[in-house]
Amino acid sequence: MAPRVDLQTLLEEALGTSNVYFQPPASVQIQYPCIVYARDNAITQFADDRPYSYTKRYQATVIDRNPDSLIPDKIAALPMSIFDRYFSADNLHHDVFKLYF
Repeated sequence: MAPRVDLQTLLEEALGTSNVYFQPPASVQIQYPCIVYARDNAITQFADDRPYSYTKRYQATVIDRNPDSLIPDKIAALPMSIFDRYFSADNLHHDVFKLYF
């Protein structure tokens, strides 16, 4: 399976639903709570002047109406997960993470 598909499955399991969206177009009707994610960077490590490892980074945003949602805690517990920031907009709470996968 492709790594992004594996990440999709992992996020769906953490969320407990299939409301996980990869780079959703504006026409998609998003259901809450959800996770919206997209690729945003990558890190390359070198050995002997050659790429040794290459890891893609994704920005994943947990969006929920519940300010005390436990979903962000589940994402924070994933390997290579870094909490980036929190904000609220339109009565929705957004927890943004950087995931290396």
